[in-house]
Amino acid sequence: MPDHLPPGHPPVSARKIGVLLVNLGTPDATDYASMRRYLSEFLSDRRVIETPRLLWWPLLHLIILTTRPGRSGRNYDKIWDREKGDSPLRLITRSQTEKLAAALAADDRLVVDFGMRYGNPSIGSALAALKDKGCERILMVPLYPQYSAPTTATANDKAFEALAEMRWQPAVRTAPSYHDDPVYISAIAHSVQAGLKTLDFEPDLVIASYHGMPKTYLEAGDPYHCQCQKTTRLVREKLGWPDDRLMVAFQSRFGRGEWLQPYTADTLAELPGRAVRNVAVISPGFSADCLETLEEIAIGGQEIFKKAGGENFAYIACLNDSAEGMAVIEAVVRRELGGWI
Repeated sequence: MPDHLPPGHPPVSARKIGVLLVNLGTPDATDYASMRRYLSEFLSDRRVIETPRLLWWPLLHLIILTTRPGRSGRNYDKIWDREKGDSPLRLITRSQTEKLAAALAADDRLVVDFGMRYGNPSIGSALAALKDKGCERILMVPLYPQYSAPTTATANDKAFEALAEMRWQPAVRTAPSYHDDPVYISAIAHSVQAGLKTLDFEPDLVIASYHGMPKTYLEAGDPYHCQCQKTTRLVREKLGWPDDRLMVAFQSRFGRGEWLQPYTADTLAELPGRAVRNVAVISPGFSADCLETLEEIAIGGQEIFKKAGGENFAYIACLNDSAEGMAVIEAVVRRELGGWI
């Protein structure tokens, strides 16, 4: 490769190192068309839905993408930030990106950005932007504490697809899960303690609700279920709680097949009948509050619990862009940048 550039070739920027935070994604708006576009991309992902295409495609395009966009749009309406005109997930992820950039500002080689697996800004556009800024090395950081194929793997897949289109590829690393990282465990435990102090009641039980997945994914070798269990055990030990004080449950079941159990919704409906009438829920598997936490748990979960006879319900927010949450992200990033900085 010659040191000089041919006439008309754009100049090459100074060598930089990119850090790309990646989250699941969000629709651009809550209207039918925006929701259909988002759901189509999400539910067409073979990592998310492993059902054979011959069976899945007619169901997706003839039924689900006809009926679900309207219902999902109404759910997003409940949590949409009208003042800022955006979803909580994108707003929080943007703030996490800005705060991480500030924390790393002492090293002027580092450039921080974010991308979404579904929706905007896409992972491909974010990688291209980092490359245009002179990033010859890029660290991909999927913001999923626990690894799973439908989250971490598909985010990495999308990045590799974008790299396949580049003639001059940057060197890329992908950060692993951090489900048992001491900084993360301490942050979750601290957030639970702080959250409980704000309540005017004492929970009989705290539920750690994780996003669910089909049981067949676990049987195929996905480590997600085991990592969720380990995270919860470590948090429980950090808090010094007995085994029956903090339990695991799984939410967001989709379809009729068996998913990881126990189901969060069913658990909330059954607890009052077992004399458990005061409950708090945390979501350790989410790095930022989103539809699944703010609408499904904080709103829908509370309705299920109280309808069944529960008395007091509280949802304790995700780490988000709090000081503890940013300490986790920064610790992961600095560790994975080892040898580059």
